[in-house]
Amino acid sequence: MQLAANWSYPTAIRFGAGRIAEIGEACKAAGIARPLLVTDRGLARLDVTQQTLDLIAAGGFEPALFAEVDPNPNEINLAEGLRHYRDGGHDGVVAFGGGSGLDLGKMLAFMARQIRPVWDFEDVDDWWTRADPDGIDPIIAVPTTAGTGSEVGRASVITNSRTHEKKIIFHPKVLPAIVICDPELTVGMPRPITAGTGMDAFAHCLEAYCAPTYHPMSQGIALEGMRLVKENLPAAYQQGDDLQARAHMMAAAAMGATAFQKGLGAIHALSHPIGAMHGTHHGTTNAVLMRAVLQFNRPAIEDPISRAADYLRIAGGFDGFVDHLETLCRSLSIPGTLTELGVRNPDIDRLVDDALRDPSASGNPIEMTAENTRKLLESCL
Repeated sequence: MQLAANWSYPTAIRFGAGRIAEIGEACKAAGIARPLLVTDRGLARLDVTQQTLDLIAAGGFEPALFAEVDPNPNEINLAEGLRHYRDGGHDGVVAFGGGSGLDLGKMLAFMARQIRPVWDFEDVDDWWTRADPDGIDPIIAVPTTAGTGSEVGRASVITNSRTHEKKIIFHPKVLPAIVICDPELTVGMPRPITAGTGMDAFAHCLEAYCAPTYHPMSQGIALEGMRLVKENLPAAYQQGDDLQARAHMMAAAAMGATAFQKGLGAIHALSHPIGAMHGTHHGTTNAVLMRAVLQFNRPAIEDPISRAADYLRIAGGFDGFVDHLETLCRSLSIPGTLTELGVRNPDIDRLVDDALRDPSASGNPIEMTAENTRKLLESCL
């Protein structure tokens, strides 16, 4: 099978090995004359970033780089990036990297000419309509991990550094105009990042599949995304240069973020405040929470999870599905508990309150309350 295609759902996606070579042409197609490449500090030091800048330059541009991006990007990073963006006269962003680089890059383009603070555009009711759509610059997204799927998302997660809360900032025009998914860019990922981002993709698919909202397109995408992760994450983890496994994982990541238009749930509702307060890796945190949340939701999801298990060729219905996840997480060296992950002396009251306020909570199949959410969190420690 030739793993190369042109996709236009949910946006234009150029998928296939070596397609980063098209980055200059993509800038022209998106109407960007002075691109700013946004990535994180670690990735900025790697050859792949310089090579991408060189490709942009070869396309006739004078690219610049902004890499002051924390693992959980915040409003401080955003303010510094906007100063850099405006002072440089940039008119579009190449968001490059994992979730942090993609999320902050998208926000720089979104906030380029807004006059209100970023928190005024949180994903609450119709707050997105407060933004001036003409003040949003074009975005090209180039993922270098296979997990968040931010490259096909209409939102970014930004941490409020003062309150230690993760906020989802939403606008339809935050969806990148062009995405380049080149699995060769993921070959150098360390094993722990391969595992954590891969389980993030699985969590997106799983929670979208279980969300009670009616969205059969997302339901099908979520189910096939889970299959791709199940069959390819172990190979990508064990043999990092397996380009076919890397390609399938990159597809699964985009599928997960497309599918969760249907909704997310307790995994993400808890993971967001835990990550904001304790600095844990988002995808790995999702993996640690996953099995407990499945049991929490069992009364509402046992039948659909059993059907998913059949499709994924996992024997034993719901219990077999959970057992398979436990085996998979062990094989990926995922910690068994939040304590093992590094969560020490948590403020449980604060975590529960923040989880219940998180937009993901509304998509959980079982209603989350202060009492049952506390018990769920304590079971994960």
